[in-house]
Amino acid sequence: MDFRLMGFDAPVIHALQHGLDAVDDGDKSSNAPTRTYVLDAKAMAATPADVKEYPNSYVFVVDMPGLKSGDIKVQVEEDNVLLISGERKREEEKEGVKYVRMERRVGKFMRKFRLPENANVDAISAVCQDGVLTVSVQKLPPPEPKKPKTIDVKVA
Repeated sequence: MDFRLMGFDAPVIHALQHGLDAVDDGDKSSNAPTRTYVLDAKAMAATPADVKEYPNSYVFVVDMPGLKSGDIKVQVEEDNVLLISGERKREEEKEGVKYVRMERRVGKFMRKFRLPENANVDAISAVCQDGVLTVSVQKLPPPEPKKPKTIDVKVA
């Protein structure tokens, strides 16, 4: 698949395309990326996101055009990594209809974010409205400052 035909001319896409071509051509050199890595990198490069920090939370805003909420996954992986993913499939082709031009993106959407230590992974909410996914991660309260420990001195 040539992404230049779909309007993607970014250098990152060209590098990823080259890597995918190398994998498709059976290049087994130790430096060649795996097909899964290349596909995941393409999905991440093509998924725009904003990250905001509020006093009590972190908010991730991700464009997910054409996806229903059931087609979107929000997960927390090991090491506090927030994974947002989804896939938009191509419409079924109807008999007698052919594409003259295809510019809308189909395929996987994915982003990974390493959450800060103060992120409360048990208090995450996600809302998808009008093709925009908003994921809110509450912050843990700051730890109480440690008070000095007093040790009783006994008389010998």
